[in-house]
Amino acid sequence: MTAYIVRRVAGALPLLLFVSFVSYALMGLAPGGPAGILAQQGRALSPAARAAFAASLGLDKPWYVQYFYWLKELVLHGSLGRSFVDGRPVLERIAEKMPVTLELIVLATILTLAIALPLGIAAAAKRNSAFDVGATALAFTAYGVPIFWLGIVLIDLFAVKLRWFPSSGVSSLGREGDPLDRLWHLALPIVTLTVVGFASWMRYERATMIDVLGQPYIRTARSKGLSERSVLYTHALRNALIPIATLLGLSLPALVGGAYFVEYVFSVPGMGYLGLNAVFQRDYPTVMGITLISAALVIAGNLLADISYALLDPRVRYE
Repeated sequence: MTAYIVRRVAGALPLLLFVSFVSYALMGLAPGGPAGILAQQGRALSPAARAAFAASLGLDKPWYVQYFYWLKELVLHGSLGRSFVDGRPVLERIAEKMPVTLELIVLATILTLAIALPLGIAAAAKRNSAFDVGATALAFTAYGVPIFWLGIVLIDLFAVKLRWFPSSGVSSLGREGDPLDRLWHLALPIVTLTVVGFASWMRYERATMIDVLGQPYIRTARSKGLSERSVLYTHALRNALIPIATLLGLSLPALVGGAYFVEYVFSVPGMGYLGLNAVFQRDYPTVMGITLISAALVIAGNLLADISYALLDPRVRYE
């Protein structure tokens, strides 16, 4: 297992290098540039001032030269550069925002699993029943809802009209350390991520449970006179939950991407909110830092999924 983990980590390095190169190329070839920041602030730049501004940021060189210098700083000094907006180190800016994003993803995942898995198991146990049809219809409806549209609808209904929840932020003024107040602010973003993620989890668990219930050892357990509840929760459930470990890792890209959209809709100060603002502001170092860290999180999630799968299923061994 140790050798497998070392090989996976070593194999992830070229992938991260490729992601960083493509990301930098896309930014370097895109029209406009960081000089647009000052223009957006109402400060017109003459051609000479624009050239001086670009030279001060190292943007007067071709994008591939800029990428080489960026990569050199990363490898030799572990630096992702400084933001074009406020001059602060990119790692420092990301470190401030990452806990909010991780908190949002973890809480949404827990709530999603708490709802989707029992529904999927019940739908499989009552296959083709009215409950199964209703749960499936609900899942397909949730799957087709755009995440940004759902967030806007929830804000309009629960924040604007009913005034049950705040529409933005993570805390009220003067209650920054109150966990209940923080949860109250994150309720709508968490529900938005949960509704969108619920569909795939519920359908996947239903399909997995149906497959497990058709295995010979389940028929053997039933032939011994065990109750259906014992068959379902003692013999079938453990094996039906094993693939969920893999799905957790594979769903991480969707969770990260969904969290970014949700953060922007609800003005939650996380990595997504920081990253999307950085895109609009042409803040290349911040965009590159968030892209690289997001890719590393996805790769780490897939690796943890493989390790969890081997720990849960003794038949799986990585050589």
